[in-house]
Amino acid sequence: MIGQQVTMGNNTSASAREDRSSIGKIVIAAAIAGAIAAFLYFNLGQYLALDTLKQNRDQLLAFTETNYAASVGLFILVYIIVTGLSLPGAVILTLAGGFLFGGIFGTLFVNLGATTGATLAFLAARYLLRDWVEQKFGKWIGPVQEGFTRNAFSYLLTLRLIPLFPFFVVNLVSGLTRVSVGTYAGATAIGIIPGSFVYAYAGRQLGSINTLKEIASPNVIGAFVLLGLFALIPIVYKKFTAKPA
Repeated sequence: MIGQQVTMGNNTSASAREDRSSIGKIVIAAAIAGAIAAFLYFNLGQYLALDTLKQNRDQLLAFTETNYAASVGLFILVYIIVTGLSLPGAVILTLAGGFLFGGIFGTLFVNLGATTGATLAFLAARYLLRDWVEQKFGKWIGPVQEGFTRNAFSYLLTLRLIPLFPFFVVNLVSGLTRVSVGTYAGATAIGIIPGSFVYAYAGRQLGSINTLKEIASPNVIGAFVLLGLFALIPIVYKKFTAKPA
């Protein structure tokens, strides 16, 4: 009798936890959807355009010089929101960071905002979707999960270094894996440094930039690809040096 009561109590507690988890997921999903809807409805993307940045560069520079600390905090916050919600405009923000704060400090502030925002997107995808994905496709993604987890840092570093993979896609897909938050954040913080510096440095010559294609030249993309391939060397080395069972 006592055992049955304990079992019923455990089942009730588990059910209550599941209900709270479901409510939490609904609230978070609704908040994210609402924020994205507001961004689209109020056409806030117009403020994250190259022409808008160029038109307002004098006012932005004057405000930054007068309110440097506030500008840094606001810039990082906006970058976190944009990357955390997977909104377009991160490239323009990186250019703005270089223009307002210089190549080195611009890269630093971009890195803080982008890594934090990417980690939030990663955690949101993990909390909202991973359990469902594993239940639905567990037998297919199991081997992929294991392989990715064993070499997570090198894989993530490669995905960050090669600009062929959209930033927000890597954030969301990584959340569906079992890679640790620390590994994900570390690989992201290191992997985005080259690209961030290229765009932040280009931001210093903002007046001479007419299109983003001028920055992402084939030579620059090729250099990123080579860096990404170098990040895979440890994985290849382990495969060739692994002792047969």
